[in-house]
Amino acid sequence: MFYYLSELKDVFFGFNVFKYITFRASMAAVTTFLICLIFGPFFTKILKKKHIQEYAKRADCPDLDQFAESKNGIPTMGGLIIIGSIVISVLLWADLSNRYILLTLATAVYLAVLGFVDDWLKLVRPNHTGIRANTKFAWQIFLACFIGTNILFDPNTSTQLDIPFLKNVVFDIGFFYFGLVALMIIGTTNAVNLTDGLDGLAIGCVLIVSATLAVLSYLSGHVGFTQYLFIPYIPKAAELTVFCTAVSGAALGFLWFNGHPATIFMGDTGSLSLGGAIAVIAVLIKKELLLVILGGIFVLEAVSVILQVASFKLTKKRIFKMAPFHHHLQMSGWHESKIIIRFWIMNIILALITMMTLKIR
Repeated sequence: MFYYLSELKDVFFGFNVFKYITFRASMAAVTTFLICLIFGPFFTKILKKKHIQEYAKRADCPDLDQFAESKNGIPTMGGLIIIGSIVISVLLWADLSNRYILLTLATAVYLAVLGFVDDWLKLVRPNHTGIRANTKFAWQIFLACFIGTNILFDPNTSTQLDIPFLKNVVFDIGFFYFGLVALMIIGTTNAVNLTDGLDGLAIGCVLIVSATLAVLSYLSGHVGFTQYLFIPYIPKAAELTVFCTAVSGAALGFLWFNGHPATIFMGDTGSLSLGGAIAVIAVLIKKELLLVILGGIFVLEAVSVILQVASFKLTKKRIFKMAPFHHHLQMSGWHESKIIIRFWIMNIILALITMMTLKIR
């Protein structure tokens, strides 16, 4: 909304500041942070009053009950305030005629609704189970097809795959790009969801990843930077910087309450939505393979589950004491705070490596 005030710069020269992405991106981060920080306590009270709270004990994994006892009764579905703040901030500060903003915003809201239904079913069903995995995958595949189709018919982007570390090395994978988009959306949404098992772990990693994507989006949308760095130029992709910083601000504000010991959880409402938004942004700015490095913590968590399931089905033996990997560390005697902080540190290192690849070409 404020972006359009720049068109009135002839009326008042100060309105010209709303034209600059850096200013609007900064304000988007501040806006989401303040919304989460100010309204977080009130939202938490409402969730408590409505008995929308975590049921941490798991019949399928009783060994985790020793760590989950303190988490029972903590309000969940905090993803509503995360996504709500992002939507408000993006509507205020982004250029709403930008199709990349609209695609990413639609993805976040779509997956937030899916996550909300999943969280709600866990609350109302006696066995505390949410949407069936196959149903959830089907809705995610539908989203992937929608995003893939938009990319296929967008003259400003392509189905080419940029290879990190190598200068001007790209592969046009054509129709197979749909499969890549589906893999990234399904993989990232569920990987973030799996990572959201300890206080502040997932949201802290989302903060680091989204802040890095903000820089990458800004660079990808400016022809001068892309020519200098030998990365794909995506016209108008720089506007995604506003969305990325809005996510970063919301993550920082929510972390205020979700940090150990947490007073609220984001639930699938937040984790699915944030994971999907991250994946779509990476696809739109042609950083698909870089997301594997940048989101290395999410990859680690997802791969640990895949290996655990595959190993047990094939050999009846488990590789880890528990999966995802953060639970393996818990079962090995690591304190929750130590796991969280060290994973954050690892994610920061991965973010630095991601940025380093821009010069190693």
